[in-house]
Amino acid sequence: MRMEGNTILITGGATGIGFAMAKYFLKRGNTVIICGRRDDRLAQAAGELPGLHTVKCDVAVSGDREELLLHMKKKFPEVNILINNAGVQRDIDLKKEIPEAENDEVRINLEAPISLSSIFVPLLSGKDNAAIVNVSSGLAFMVERAAGMPIYCATKAGLHAFSMAQRIQLAPLGIRVIEMIPPMVESELNIESRRKRNMVKSPYMLTSDDYVEKALAKMEQNVDEIRLESQQWGSK
Repeated sequence: MRMEGNTILITGGATGIGFAMAKYFLKRGNTVIICGRRDDRLAQAAGELPGLHTVKCDVAVSGDREELLLHMKKKFPEVNILINNAGVQRDIDLKKEIPEAENDEVRINLEAPISLSSIFVPLLSGKDNAAIVNVSSGLAFMVERAAGMPIYCATKAGLHAFSMAQRIQLAPLGIRVIEMIPPMVESELNIESRRKRNMVKSPYMLTSDDYVEKALAKMEQNVDEIRLESQQWGSK
């Protein structure tokens, strides 16, 4: 995969792995647009990365997704890479009723990438170096290590299955489908729970920057399903 000269949209790009990808791709000479829900984080990201473009969008909302597509068509019609990175992770007690107000993991982690991929296909189709990148998780394959986050694990397992089918269906259009499967990475994801479990940092964890550097090196080598080993999880 060519890592320079692209126009790349990253959802959830203001923090964590998304922000690290934005930083990496800007250094490689790409046009990078990130979207997110929080104005303050978007402004902070833009302040730290000169040349970064931002747009406010809640990917859990269908109307926002449509507005995002219209924005890209108008401002960045040359977009050729969509990175579905936005995600949330919550501790869920399945012995209790799940409050609807807190049940946004399915909408953000699974519904949003499926929907965005679908509506962006016509815009990506026929572009040189076209790709959709879905960020899932190693926890999709290690539920026993994260049973306290069952919906997160289920959505990431679903995104893995969707990515495999999507790869087959979009190949004739020249759109490559890549799945990034991160191990535990230092980030703000479910940060309060991480603090309680003393899992904010660990000698076994990669920083977001380190993970992205290693994962995107594999992407450049045309690896479609990117897994990195984790000493902590024993993943492959």
